[in-house]
Amino acid sequence: MTRTAGKGSVARTYWAAGSAVGLALLFAVGATVATAGGADSAPEASRTPGLYSADAGFARDMAVHHQQAVEMSFIVRDRTKDEPVRTLAYDIANTQANQRGMLLGWLDMWGLPKVVADEPPMSWMGTDGAEHGMAGHDMAGAVTKPGALMPGMATKEDLAQLGSAEGRDAEVLYLRLMTDHHKGGVVMAQGCATQCENPAERALAQGMVEAQQSELQLMADMLKQRGAEPPATG
Repeated sequence: MTRTAGKGSVARTYWAAGSAVGLALLFAVGATVATAGGADSAPEASRTPGLYSADAGFARDMAVHHQQAVEMSFIVRDRTKDEPVRTLAYDIANTQANQRGMLLGWLDMWGLPKVVADEPPMSWMGTDGAEHGMAGHDMAGAVTKPGALMPGMATKEDLAQLGSAEGRDAEVLYLRLMTDHHKGGVVMAQGCATQCENPAERALAQGMVEAQQSELQLMADMLKQRGAEPPATG
């Protein structure tokens, strides 16, 4: 009975997050129109980003990055009864689902595809020979694991392990995986905050940096409370 109730809770969470994405899409379109059409808007605000621009690349990559954070958060909410972890997971899932909707909404508004077959992940950050085009950006412990798509992302094996863990083990694994995930996300968002031309997208990216850095400290404290060490990359 407890397990069935847990699934129902997760299903309701999926519905809420899906509704949030729909609202975020509407907001993204409105924000883009307002930014592009304002009388006092900067010249770059009215330009449609190019296919391989930082604006478009960040929107595509961060939408994928966020989707995994949402997935991990839904998983852990069904693997533990610990309220602090469940609350954090719920907040991350809803925040990143909303932001993902905004990013996809901008791509739709710009008439750009959500996937570009010949675009390597992170190439929008520059291609000066550094892995994933990260030249000039402080990785701050964010790494790309073998089998992962982008910095901080979990592998299929990580997700399978999280899905089979219970209680404290699930909590600690989630906090470690999400710590790495946030570190990668911060690097990406910092890249957009300095390279993207659309003011609304730059503002969103800067907000991501600040929020995820705050959550990194919170997760470090939560790991300490559970007598666990931060991930090796921390």
